[in-house]
Amino acid sequence: MSTSLFDISGKVAIVTGGGGVLGGSISNWLIKAGCKVVVLDIRAEKVAERVEELKELGGEVIGLTSNVLDVEEMKTTREKILGQWGRIDILVNAAGGNLPGATLTEEQTVFDMKIEDFEKVTNLNMNGTVYPCLVFGEAMAQQGSGSIINISSMATFSAITRVPGYSVAKSGIDIFTKWLAMELGLKFGEKVRVNAIAPGFFIGDQNRRVLINPDGSYTERSKKVIARTIMGRFGDITELNGIVQFLCSDAASFITGTIIPVDGGFSSFSGV
Repeated sequence: MSTSLFDISGKVAIVTGGGGVLGGSISNWLIKAGCKVVVLDIRAEKVAERVEELKELGGEVIGLTSNVLDVEEMKTTREKILGQWGRIDILVNAAGGNLPGATLTEEQTVFDMKIEDFEKVTNLNMNGTVYPCLVFGEAMAQQGSGSIINISSMATFSAITRVPGYSVAKSGIDIFTKWLAMELGLKFGEKVRVNAIAPGFFIGDQNRRVLINPDGSYTERSKKVIARTIMGRFGDITELNGIVQFLCSDAASFITGTIIPVDGGFSSFSGV
Protein backbone atom coordinates (compact mmCIF):
# COMPACT_ATOMS: atom_id res chain seq x y z
CA MET A 1 0.00 0.00 0.00
CA SER A 2 1.34 3.42 -0.91
CA THR A 3 2.03 5.81 1.96
CA SER A 4 2.39 8.88 -0.26
CA LEU A 5 -0.93 10.27 1.01
CA PHE A 6 0.71 10.71 4.43
CA ASP A 7 3.94 12.24 3.10
CA ILE A 8 4.65 15.71 4.49
CA SER A 9 8.33 15.93 3.61
CA GLY A 10 9.51 19.33 2.40
CA LYS A 11 6.66 21.23 4.05
CA VAL A 12 7.46 24.28 6.18
CA ALA A 13 6.03 23.83 9.68
CA ILE A 14 5.79 26.35 12.53
CA VAL A 15 5.37 25.03 16.07
CA THR A 16 4.48 27.64 18.68
CA GLY A 17 5.57 26.71 22.16
CA GLY A 18 8.25 24.64 20.45
CA GLY A 19 10.49 24.87 23.49
CA GLY A 20 7.96 23.03 25.66
CA VAL A 21 7.31 19.32 26.11
CA LEU A 22 4.35 19.05 23.72
CA GLY A 23 5.76 21.44 21.13
CA GLY A 24 9.15 19.76 21.37
CA SER A 25 7.74 16.28 20.80
CA ILE A 26 5.78 17.45 17.77
CA SER A 27 8.77 19.38 16.38
CA ASN A 28 10.91 16.29 16.76
CA TRP A 29 8.42 14.19 14.83
CA LEU A 30 7.98 16.76 12.05
CA ILE A 31 11.74 16.88 11.52
CA LYS A 32 11.82 13.07 11.27
CA ALA A 33 8.94 13.26 8.79
CA GLY A 34 11.06 15.51 6.56
CA CYS A 35 9.55 18.90 7.33
CA LYS A 36 11.45 22.15 7.61
CA VAL A 37 10.64 23.22 11.16
CA VAL A 38 10.41 26.64 12.77
CA VAL A 39 10.63 26.44 16.57
CA LEU A 40 8.78 29.40 18.05
CA ASP A 41 8.87 30.21 21.76
CA ILE A 42 9.05 33.25 24.02
CA ARG A 43 11.96 31.70 25.95
CA ALA A 44 15.18 32.22 24.02
CA GLU A 45 17.09 29.58 25.97
CA LYS A 46 14.43 26.95 25.25
CA VAL A 47 14.50 27.84 21.56
CA ALA A 48 18.28 27.40 21.45
CA GLU A 49 18.10 24.05 23.25
CA ARG A 50 15.39 22.72 20.95
CA VAL A 51 17.16 23.82 17.79
CA GLU A 52 20.35 22.05 18.82
CA GLU A 53 18.37 18.91 19.61
CA LEU A 54 16.62 18.95 16.24
CA LYS A 55 19.80 19.68 14.29
CA GLU A 56 21.23 16.45 15.64
CA LEU A 57 18.48 14.66 13.73
CA GLY A 58 19.81 16.10 10.50
CA GLY A 59 16.79 18.16 9.50
CA GLU A 60 16.35 21.79 8.48
CA VAL A 61 15.36 23.91 11.46
CA ILE A 62 15.38 27.52 12.56
CA GLY A 63 14.53 28.90 15.98
CA LEU A 64 12.88 32.25 16.54
CA THR A 65 12.01 33.97 19.80
CA SER A 66 8.52 35.40 19.49
CA ASN A 67 5.58 36.17 21.76
CA VAL A 68 2.30 34.62 20.56
CA LEU A 69 0.42 37.51 22.19
CA ASP A 70 2.32 40.16 20.19
CA VAL A 71 0.82 40.37 16.71
CA GLU A 72 3.35 42.85 15.33
CA GLU A 73 6.26 40.77 16.57
CA MET A 74 4.78 37.68 14.93
CA LYS A 75 4.34 39.54 11.64
CA THR A 76 8.07 40.27 11.70
CA THR A 77 8.67 36.60 12.45
CA ARG A 78 6.43 35.61 9.53
CA GLU A 79 8.47 37.72 7.13
CA LYS A 80 11.70 36.10 8.35
CA ILE A 81 10.25 32.65 7.68
CA LEU A 82 8.95 33.61 4.25
CA GLY A 83 12.28 35.24 3.47
CA GLN A 84 14.14 32.03 4.23
CA TRP A 85 11.78 29.32 2.97
CA GLY A 86 9.22 31.18 0.86
CA ARG A 87 6.08 29.63 2.28
CA ILE A 88 4.27 28.34 5.39
CA ASP A 89 2.47 25.01 5.09
CA ILE A 90 1.80 23.90 8.67
CA LEU A 91 1.04 25.71 11.91
CA VAL A 92 0.80 23.76 15.17
CA ASN A 93 -0.32 25.95 18.07
CA ALA A 94 1.26 24.20 21.04
CA ALA A 95 1.84 27.32 23.15
CA GLY A 96 -0.31 27.39 26.29
CA GLY A 97 -0.55 26.14 29.83
CA ASN A 98 -2.02 26.80 33.24
CA LEU A 99 -1.08 28.77 36.35
CA PRO A 100 -1.31 27.73 40.01
CA GLY A 101 -3.50 30.73 40.83
CA ALA A 102 -6.04 29.67 38.21
CA THR A 103 -6.07 26.06 39.39
CA LEU A 104 -8.26 25.50 42.41
CA THR A 105 -7.17 23.29 45.27
CA GLU A 106 -9.63 20.71 46.57
CA GLU A 107 -10.44 23.01 49.49
CA GLN A 108 -11.12 26.11 47.36
CA THR A 109 -14.22 27.22 45.52
CA VAL A 110 -14.32 29.23 42.32
CA PHE A 111 -14.73 32.39 44.42
CA ASP A 112 -11.20 31.91 45.74
CA MET A 113 -9.68 31.97 42.26
CA LYS A 114 -7.22 34.76 41.44
CA ILE A 115 -8.86 36.83 38.71
CA GLU A 116 -5.52 38.08 37.36
CA ASP A 117 -4.35 34.49 36.86
CA PHE A 118 -7.67 33.56 35.25
CA GLU A 119 -7.14 36.40 32.78
CA LYS A 120 -3.55 35.34 32.08
CA VAL A 121 -4.58 31.73 31.43
CA THR A 122 -7.50 32.60 29.17
CA ASN A 123 -5.39 35.15 27.29
CA LEU A 124 -2.44 32.82 26.73
CA ASN A 125 -4.44 29.76 25.76
CA MET A 126 -7.13 31.40 23.64
CA ASN A 127 -5.55 34.53 22.16
CA GLY A 128 -2.20 32.76 22.09
CA THR A 129 -3.81 30.46 19.53
CA VAL A 130 -6.04 32.99 17.75
CA TYR A 131 -3.25 35.49 17.00
CA PRO A 132 -0.82 33.01 15.39
CA CYS A 133 -3.72 31.64 13.33
CA LEU A 134 -4.38 35.14 11.99
CA VAL A 135 -0.74 36.03 11.33
CA PHE A 136 0.56 32.79 9.85
CA GLY A 137 -2.81 31.75 8.46
CA GLU A 138 -2.74 34.83 6.26
CA ALA A 139 0.32 33.46 4.47
CA MET A 140 -1.51 30.16 3.93
CA ALA A 141 -4.57 31.98 2.61
CA GLN A 142 -2.47 33.93 0.13
CA GLN A 143 -0.76 30.79 -1.18
CA GLY A 144 -4.05 28.86 -1.24
CA SER A 145 -3.00 25.94 0.93
CA GLY A 146 -1.99 25.04 4.45
CA SER A 147 -2.96 23.12 7.56
CA ILE A 148 -3.49 24.67 10.99
CA ILE A 149 -3.68 22.40 14.03
CA ASN A 150 -4.86 23.84 17.33
CA ILE A 151 -4.67 22.12 20.72
CA SER A 152 -8.00 21.59 22.48
CA SER A 153 -8.53 19.61 25.69
CA MET A 154 -10.69 17.09 27.49
CA ALA A 155 -11.79 20.10 29.54
CA THR A 156 -14.07 21.12 26.64
CA PHE A 157 -16.03 17.86 26.48
CA SER A 158 -17.37 18.01 30.03
CA ALA A 159 -16.73 19.98 33.20
CA ILE A 160 -13.44 18.95 34.79
CA THR A 161 -12.92 20.12 38.35
CA ARG A 162 -10.37 22.74 39.44
CA VAL A 163 -9.42 24.28 36.03
CA PRO A 164 -12.04 26.93 35.16
CA GLY A 165 -9.78 29.31 33.21
CA TYR A 166 -8.14 26.59 31.16
CA SER A 167 -11.54 25.05 30.41
CA VAL A 168 -13.00 28.35 29.22
CA ALA A 169 -10.00 29.10 27.00
CA LYS A 170 -9.88 25.68 25.39
CA SER A 171 -13.62 25.81 24.74
CA GLY A 172 -13.00 29.09 22.93
CA ILE A 173 -10.36 27.37 20.81
CA ASP A 174 -12.90 24.73 19.76
CA ILE A 175 -15.38 27.19 18.29
CA PHE A 176 -12.64 29.38 16.82
CA THR A 177 -11.22 26.30 15.07
CA LYS A 178 -14.61 25.61 13.48
CA TRP A 179 -15.16 29.27 12.64
CA LEU A 180 -11.74 29.76 11.06
CA ALA A 181 -12.11 26.55 9.06
CA MET A 182 -15.34 27.95 7.64
CA GLU A 183 -13.86 31.38 6.92
CA LEU A 184 -10.69 30.17 5.23
CA GLY A 185 -12.33 27.32 3.35
CA LEU A 186 -15.13 29.43 1.89
CA LYS A 187 -12.98 32.44 1.01
CA PHE A 188 -9.56 30.96 0.20
CA GLY A 189 -10.28 27.46 -1.04
CA GLU A 190 -10.57 23.90 0.13
CA LYS A 191 -6.83 23.38 0.56
CA VAL A 192 -6.65 25.75 3.54
CA ARG A 193 -7.73 23.59 6.46
CA VAL A 194 -8.09 24.14 10.22
CA ASN A 195 -8.52 21.40 12.81
CA ALA A 196 -7.82 20.75 16.46
CA ILE A 197 -6.73 17.76 18.49
CA ALA A 198 -7.97 17.22 22.03
CA PRO A 199 -5.35 15.33 24.03
CA GLY A 200 -6.48 13.09 26.83
CA PHE A 201 -4.45 12.82 29.99
CA PHE A 202 -0.68 12.83 29.62
CA ILE A 203 1.64 13.32 32.57
CA GLY A 204 3.79 16.40 32.01
CA ASP A 205 5.55 19.11 33.96
CA GLN A 206 2.40 21.22 34.36
CA ASN A 207 0.09 18.57 35.79
CA ARG A 208 2.54 16.22 37.49
CA ARG A 209 1.82 17.54 40.99
CA VAL A 210 -1.92 16.87 40.74
CA LEU A 211 -1.51 13.43 39.15
CA ILE A 212 1.54 11.95 40.88
CA ASN A 213 2.26 11.85 44.63
CA PRO A 214 5.80 12.58 45.90
CA ASP A 215 6.33 8.84 46.38
CA GLY A 216 5.48 8.18 42.71
CA SER A 217 2.03 6.72 43.32
CA TYR A 218 -1.13 7.96 41.60
CA THR A 219 -3.19 10.67 43.30
CA GLU A 220 -6.93 10.28 43.78
CA ARG A 221 -7.40 12.54 40.74
CA SER A 222 -5.29 10.15 38.65
CA LYS A 223 -7.32 7.19 39.81
CA LYS A 224 -10.51 8.93 38.71
CA VAL A 225 -9.00 9.69 35.29
CA ILE A 226 -7.85 6.11 34.79
CA ALA A 227 -11.28 4.82 35.83
CA ARG A 228 -12.85 6.96 33.06
CA THR A 229 -10.28 5.99 30.41
CA ILE A 230 -11.23 2.93 28.36
CA MET A 231 -7.60 1.99 27.76
CA GLY A 232 -6.93 2.14 31.50
CA ARG A 233 -3.75 4.22 31.33
CA PHE A 234 -2.31 7.67 30.75
CA GLY A 235 -1.18 8.53 27.24
CA ASP A 236 2.37 8.98 26.06
CA ILE A 237 3.10 12.39 24.53
CA THR A 238 4.41 10.72 21.35
CA GLU A 239 0.97 9.22 20.74
CA LEU A 240 -0.15 12.62 19.43
CA ASN A 241 2.35 12.57 16.56
CA GLY A 242 0.36 10.29 14.27
CA ILE A 243 -2.74 12.48 14.23
CA VAL A 244 -0.61 15.59 13.66
CA GLN A 245 1.03 14.04 10.59
CA PHE A 246 -2.33 12.80 9.33
CA LEU A 247 -3.98 16.21 9.59
CA CYS A 248 -1.04 17.88 7.83
CA SER A 249 -1.09 15.40 4.95
CA ASP A 250 -3.18 14.85 1.83
CA ALA A 251 -4.75 11.88 3.62
CA ALA A 252 -6.86 14.46 5.50
CA SER A 253 -7.76 16.52 2.41
CA PHE A 254 -11.51 16.37 3.18
CA ILE A 255 -11.16 17.10 6.90
CA THR A 256 -11.55 20.60 8.28
CA GLY A 257 -13.30 22.18 11.26
CA THR A 258 -12.95 19.09 13.43
CA ILE A 259 -11.86 18.56 17.04
CA ILE A 260 -10.39 15.06 17.29
CA PRO A 261 -9.93 13.41 20.71
CA VAL A 262 -6.70 11.49 21.31
CA ASP A 263 -7.67 10.26 24.73
CA GLY A 264 -7.74 6.49 25.10
CA GLY A 265 -11.54 6.66 25.10
CA PHE A 266 -11.95 9.11 28.01
CA SER A 267 -14.43 11.37 26.21
CA SER A 268 -16.67 8.51 25.11
CA PHE A 269 -16.96 6.63 28.41
CA SER A 270 -19.47 7.59 31.12
CA GLY A 271 -17.60 5.64 33.78
CA VAL A 272 -20.48 3.20 34.37
